Formats: sequence, structure tokens, C-alpha cells
Amino acid sequence: MTFSIVAYDPDANAHGVAVASKFLAVGAYVSWAQGGVGAVATQSFVKVGYGPDGLAMMARGKSAQETLDALVAADPGRDTRQVGVVDAQGRSASYTGSGCFAWAGSRTGEYFACQGNILTGADVLEAMAATFISARGELADRLLAALRAGDEAGGDKRGRQGAGLLVTIPNGGVGGDNDRYLDLRVDDDPAPVTRLAELVDLHHLFLGSPKAEDALNISEDIVRELQTMMRLGSYTTQEPDGRWDDASKAKFWELVGSENLEGRWSLEGDTDKIDRVALEYLRKRFGMR
Repeated sequence: MTFSIVAYDPDANAHGVAVASKFLAVGAYVSWAQGGVGAVATQSFVKVGYGPDGLAMMARGKSAQETLDALVAADPGRDTRQVGVVDAQGRSASYTGSGCFAWAGSRTGEYFACQGNILTGADVLEAMAATFISARGELADRLLAALRAGDEAGGDKRGRQGAGLLVTIPNGGVGGDNDRYLDLRVDDDPAPVTRLAELVDLHHLFLGSPKAEDALNISEDIVRELQTMMRLGSYTTQEPDGRWDDASKAKFWELVGSENLEGRWSLEGDTDKIDRVALEYLRKRFGMR
């Protein structure tokens, strides 16, 4: 009762799963991935064990197809199951049991597998596959684009409720000692894929890396804006005067820390420049534009 995509990005060595359904907290059950190992989407009368068991098999060297065959063969309820797998080399496989509710099926290609059941039609998966192939950007963005395409094509014919996006990269998680690069869920929302897209944007804002082309010189006008933000946030009582001195920088650093923007501006970096993405966020945050 779900549509999903599992995929691999060889450039980043990233594996991921994107899923949506009229099902509460669907991402908590369907999505499984391990950095450098593979990804599994398990759905339709969901057998959650397919996730950890499939990853364990691939970690021991089984291919996506070998893993899928072993999971299905050992499951008495296989006729009602649906599962997609992609392995460490990006080889993909998908299975749809004969007892899955219509419309049900899958589409596989290089580095990805799409699958869904109780869909409005086959065009849901066609749209997902075509979009993933043509999309650009990091794996999270391509997975999200595919999920949105499936949602816009009709998605789950019962309606909408939950969505999730999981991406793993070896040592790619916060702190660098784990593989959980991105793990976002919308558990209960009338437009879960739309809300998930908003969360992905926030992930890129707070945890993404600034681009050199987005670095702006902090002009006197921008200084006054930042000083106004500092007053609005009660970081200072000083009237905006356009002077970007050490005192102003120290107070702005307090604001940056409170807003979780340390990755986009720091006292250890070039303090006379500001990231455009961070500035735009702060303008909205303090109601200035």
C-alpha cells in the first residue's frame, strides 16, 4: 500500500530509500540502508525483517538479486510481499508477490528499483523511474524528485499520509563516525511528500556545505540588517550603526549558534563574508523580507 524507490549513487557511494503511502509513519517500516552495503524497501503487508536481514546478506557479499531470492524463498507470506533492493555495486532487484493489491508492480534500472502497490496505475512508477534517471544533484535530491513525480502521477490511490527519505554514506553522518547522512520522516500529514521536500531543504540549510559562489561581502547595508536581527533576537540593545567590528561579530556568532548555522558562518572563517543561503534564511526568520 505504498510506492518507493531504492537507489545508489556511485560518485558519493551513497545508498537511499524514498517512500510515500497512506500509512502512518511509513518510513519507519519500509526504509533500510547501510553505508557501503546497500538499501532495502520492504512493503505490502510489510515484513520489517526483510530490511535488516537483507542488509546483513549484502554485507556478507550477496548481490541484490541473490538477497531478494533468499528473502522471498524463506517467507511463507511471500505472495503478499513487495520489496526492492540495491546492493553495494548498484545492482538492483525488485519483487511483487501475486497477492499484492492492484495496481502493483516494479521498474528497475541502473542503480535503482521502483515498486508500488494499490497505485492509481503503472504511470506512477514510470514517472518515478524517468524522473530519477533524468534528475541531477545529490542522491537525496534525485530520490525526492522521483517520489514527487510518483505522487503527482497519482501515487497511492487511497490517499496520502506518510513519507520518508533515508540516505546513508560511509562516515557521512553528523560527526563523521556514522553513515546516517540524511534520515527524514513525515509521519502524518495531508501532503507528506510536499512537507518532506521542505524538510530536505532545511537539511541542506543546516547540514549542507556553503558554496563559494554564494559567499557575499558583508556590506554596510548587510551589517545594519544583521544588527537589526540581533536586536530583534535580544542579542544586543545597540542601535544598528553599520559597523562590523569585533563586538558585532561576537554577538552575531551568538545568533548563528542559536539558529544552528555554525556550518555557514564562523568566527574561525572569513568573518567579512556571509553565505547567501544563510542570509536569506535569517531574513525570513526575523520577518525582514
